[in-house]
Amino acid sequence: MDNPSGIEYALLSDVLLYRLLQTGDEAAFREIYRKYWQLLFGIAYRKLQSQENAEEIVQDIFVDIWERRAGLQIDDLKKYLIGAVKYRILNTIKAKLIRERYKTFSQTLTTHTEPLTESELAFQDLSRAIEQALAGLPQKTQEIFRLNRLENQSVREIALLLSIPERTVEYHITQSLRILRIHLKDFILLLVMFAGE
Repeated sequence: MDNPSGIEYALLSDVLLYRLLQTGDEAAFREIYRKYWQLLFGIAYRKLQSQENAEEIVQDIFVDIWERRAGLQIDDLKKYLIGAVKYRILNTIKAKLIRERYKTFSQTLTTHTEPLTESELAFQDLSRAIEQALAGLPQKTQEIFRLNRLENQSVREIALLLSIPERTVEYHITQSLRILRIHLKDFILLLVMFAGE
């Protein structure tokens, strides 16, 4: 690829590459990608044992860096990238565990030959009501609620993942809980009964 600027990007430090990236320099971005793709892929592949998942994680990290290049504050590029890949690996593993638990639970319900107990029916109704309530929330609030309550991620983890202040995460969680309380008022008694069994 032509390099009209004549800059030898491969000789530049991470600090300079990152500064050029922030200005939208595509060649600097390509050099960062060339320099770190293999390292990040190796970390992801060792943990996940899946080429497809490892490649997807690394691609997502680089897409994210390019899209948010102007607003990111990175002191140590290598440390940031390794932290980002480890964080996404953790999220991938958590999401897989949640999917497996949900699949097991769904299979239990569908293969249930006896009539469902009152508590199981109550749980199904409550689950549907929560999903309906969540559907009425703004997309960002839904995402933060699911990360916090369904994937057990902390406020700090969510703030790092979404690159937003912890205070913003707390606001969205508070809002979603307030709206859910209003929406689920009919299920409060049901929930108490279910919890008491």
